Amino acid sequence: MSPPLRTPLRSQAGELVVDLPQGGIHPDWLARPLAELGLQGCAAFSSLRVQTPPAWRWNATEAAFFARLVHALEAHGRKIPIKGLPQDLEKLLGLARRAPAAEGTPRATPGILERVGVFVIERAAGAKAFVGLLGEVVMLLPRFAAGRAKIRRAELVEVLAESSSRALPIVAIVNLLMGAILAFVGAVQLDTLGAGLYVANLVGIASVREFTPILTAIVLAGRTGASFAASIATMQGNEEVDALAALGIRAAEFLVVPRVVALALLTPLLYVYGCAFALLGGMAVALWTLRLSSTAFLAQLQQAVAGAHFGIGGLKALVFGALVALIGCHYGLGAPRSAAGVGAATTSAVVSSIVGIIALDAVFAVCANALKL
Repeated sequence: MSPPLRTPLRSQAGELVVDLPQGGIHPDWLARPLAELGLQGCAAFSSLRVQTPPAWRWNATEAAFFARLVHALEAHGRKIPIKGLPQDLEKLLGLARRAPAAEGTPRATPGILERVGVFVIERAAGAKAFVGLLGEVVMLLPRFAAGRAKIRRAELVEVLAESSSRALPIVAIVNLLMGAILAFVGAVQLDTLGAGLYVANLVGIASVREFTPILTAIVLAGRTGASFAASIATMQGNEEVDALAALGIRAAEFLVVPRVVALALLTPLLYVYGCAFALLGGMAVALWTLRLSSTAFLAQLQQAVAGAHFGIGGLKALVFGALVALIGCHYGLGAPRSAAGVGAATTSAVVSSIVGIIALDAVFAVCANALKL
């Protein structure tokens, strides 16, 4: 098939006009010199205007032709405006117009103020994206509760298993050792004052109110939150997230909401499970070091630990679980599309989750103090 006889390029009032035929750019035009297609005197044109037929859809042939044409027009180092192209094709040409830096050209080392400014701008953009994701998840929660969310039940079951039963051994071990350490340190100090029995108060209140929700959330951040970030970052690199968008499915609805709901609901259950092991570890050490009876320890523990302590700890666990899931999904969705991007997203998710857990715990402490709880 031969290309059309008429040339697609013409000059009009200092503008280079591209008249696209109904069938778009012919592939043979990519191999023809631009002079044969009507381009004469590149430096004489101040702008490029494209006249497209009705319902025109561009493809790779059009993108390659316009990239070649723009490169020829801007060979003298000047930028010219382009009119009449779809916005997505203009963005693609914008990437093609960025000339690579010349080899051997020394780059100026940015000063400390510039580095601080870039750091602040990047963190502000990340915080804005995180708040946007949080708002989108909150808006989708009623849809999820009504059973109308676009999710895969098999994936939801997998997320529930990843967030609960598979985390039981590590949660039990960490909290058992934490309770034992608290009891041992408390026994050494309190026994010198003849108040060894009050080690039950120390273990009970510290575990139920502070350490168990924090340690459980940190374990989930390093295990489940990192898994969320890695899996979604891998999907991002494989363009699966783009495929969801092409199908009209929001990534926040399909990927984020099930993970946030699962981890937020299951973390309080893991918290109760961890409390049992923390108190068991504290009682074992207290019975061994202080020669207390289990009856005396449990009676003192029941008197010291009130329902408000469990309420505060359970609320912390709920918030910490939602935070870990949100941060993991946020870094997964924003990961670069490469193998290195998966590792960077996983590391950032774990670090940010731990920092966020400690910061939120401080907020809880201030609020509880203000409410005298």
